[in-house]
Amino acid sequence: MVRCIRYRECQKNHATNIGGYAVDGCREFMASGVQGTTSALTCAACGCHRNFHRREVETEDNFGFMNRDMAIDVLSRLPTKLLLGLKCVCKGWHQLLCDRDFMKVQSQKREQISGFFFQQRFQRCPYDIRTIAYIPAEFIGLNQTVFSFLPEDVVVLASCNGLACCRSCVPCNDPAIYVCNPVNREWIKLNWSGPDRESHIALAFNPCQNAMERSINFKLVQVRHSEATLDSLYFSFEIYSSDTGVWRMSKEICKCNDKLCKNKGIFIGGVLHWLTDGDNILTFNIENELAWLIAVPLSSIHFESITGLCIGESDGQLYYVIVSEEGLHVWLLQDPFESKWTLKHAKTLEAMEAEHPSFLYNLRERVTHRPSLDSDPWMDPLAFKDGYLLMKVCDKIYIYHVETNQMKQACMLSELGGISASSPIVLPYSLSMIPLKQALE
Repeated sequence: MVRCIRYRECQKNHATNIGGYAVDGCREFMASGVQGTTSALTCAACGCHRNFHRREVETEDNFGFMNRDMAIDVLSRLPTKLLLGLKCVCKGWHQLLCDRDFMKVQSQKREQISGFFFQQRFQRCPYDIRTIAYIPAEFIGLNQTVFSFLPEDVVVLASCNGLACCRSCVPCNDPAIYVCNPVNREWIKLNWSGPDRESHIALAFNPCQNAMERSINFKLVQVRHSEATLDSLYFSFEIYSSDTGVWRMSKEICKCNDKLCKNKGIFIGGVLHWLTDGDNILTFNIENELAWLIAVPLSSIHFESITGLCIGESDGQLYYVIVSEEGLHVWLLQDPFESKWTLKHAKTLEAMEAEHPSFLYNLRERVTHRPSLDSDPWMDPLAFKDGYLLMKVCDKIYIYHVETNQMKQACMLSELGGISASSPIVLPYSLSMIPLKQALE
């Protein structure tokens, strides 16, 4: 496409009659009259017709923007989902959206949640369930091939700012850990020594920090629960850095008798967070390698029923979601060092039933009569991100937005690749165009 045509220096030869060559020195065409008149074709500077001036065609390299910087600034504000479609329009769009300068700007924009990864787990069987389902936040159908570009079936372990961490399904001959970007289908493979199905591995990746680097740097943190004495346990942390390419043990430990649950670490502001089965949230700062415990807003002894819990992130802040006989409550962490929380959303079970009668019924009785921690909860919050709560109610999966109170059924639990007695792996995911291959350079 042509954006504009300019007529530069005059090339009329004024010495043609004597067999020579001479130009008048006019550097650019200036119309003598308004557009549409005959005088508009005559140069006001040299008096020559416009056709004697060198014609310069300026193609639309900036796609209608005044300059390239403006194009980058405007396009970087679009959601990644739209940008992926623009990359397919033409080579020019593709080159601009893959340009390193564009990546630097676009990676610093906060991306909203795209959906959730969901993978069932066997509780006591030594084998892994190999199906990973992707549930879009704006539900438009399940996708069970999102990790098909990897060389083997995997178990998804963590998700952080567009990247995902997976491990080989066991049993396997050559166990490995993969860090990948499902959008551009790029991945790197790490050796996985001493494979363990119950490994708690979290991924820490800051796209804003990496925008200023020449390579994509990330860290993996594996949490181990060990026995200090007969009645005392502690957490230790093994760290992998893509910058060094090696694993190493941190000197930091955190004394805690609680176990990690729901098998995920949430990365917020340089700190990883894990939910425990007690009244604490384990945290680990990946830069200064300090760990501490954050007390949850309400102890389990406050409730008569066995509660359903999860933690999540929204607007760069940690949230704690709890379902009990008192209803659905969403708490915001205000001070991680003083364990100060603010209640941001509260809804009784009766109010939820009244608002969504086609989905929910008799919740109080069913939530209250959960017999034990090992039993499957009737209403279980699985993951929370950007106001979207993915939760299981009986044998169905729902997406509930806590701010708008909108709820929709995503699917039946049976559609997600086998039913297990153990808590499934559920991870929020946001799209990213970050090229992982730069980490190999």
